Amino acid sequence: MNNLYGLIFDVDGVIADTEAVNRRVSIQVFKDMFGLDGVQAEDFTAGLGRGAEEYMKAAARAHNFNLNDEQLKKAIEMRQDLFLEVLKNEPLPAYPGVLELIEAALADDSFRLAIATSGTLEKSQATLEAAKIPYRKMVYINGNDVTRKKPDPELFLLAAERMRIEPAECVVIEDAPNGVEAAKAAGAKCIAVTNTTSADKLQQADLICDSLEHIDLDTIRNLIN
Repeated sequence: MNNLYGLIFDVDGVIADTEAVNRRVSIQVFKDMFGLDGVQAEDFTAGLGRGAEEYMKAAARAHNFNLNDEQLKKAIEMRQDLFLEVLKNEPLPAYPGVLELIEAALADDSFRLAIATSGTLEKSQATLEAAKIPYRKMVYINGNDVTRKKPDPELFLLAAERMRIEPAECVVIEDAPNGVEAAKAAGAKCIAVTNTTSADKLQQADLICDSLEHIDLDTIRNLIN
């Protein structure tokens, strides 16, 4: 039996429903910056969990629209500005069960916790603060800290390293296929929550649930042991 357990949370689509905001502001960027109408939510699917560049490229590809490096950079900057503006004006509560699971783990000496997201520091921090997540008590890895995005495991390997715990003793909570793939490649267990993606696309996970309300510390221990 293990003495220590690591619990790693993705942010977008796991902590709070940021994906709805991501889609909304990204669609607005394509319309306002490039005059591209008709971009839809499903156009971003291939880029879910892979960072802002791949997210925007996915929708561009879906419309046979070529984004050069300079356009991509400006689009991502505008997208982040719009996202931060939305968070100033609209509430973004944590998904049910998230705060309860985090607080329970923080109160248990056998658990170490981390946030690990492909999102930028500015964007992820705004989300965490809006959702009232006590992230300052956790290891916090964001897209600015890594060179390779999911499905590469670098993000989760770094989180485990900073928690001073082996990846095999960690459970990653994810919502996207790329994130599940990254968690498994890191050697961690993975719980997939169907907040943004259907269960049939998350089959690589060790456990699939429709809400973190159904997950407690014993679930985490049992998965690792």
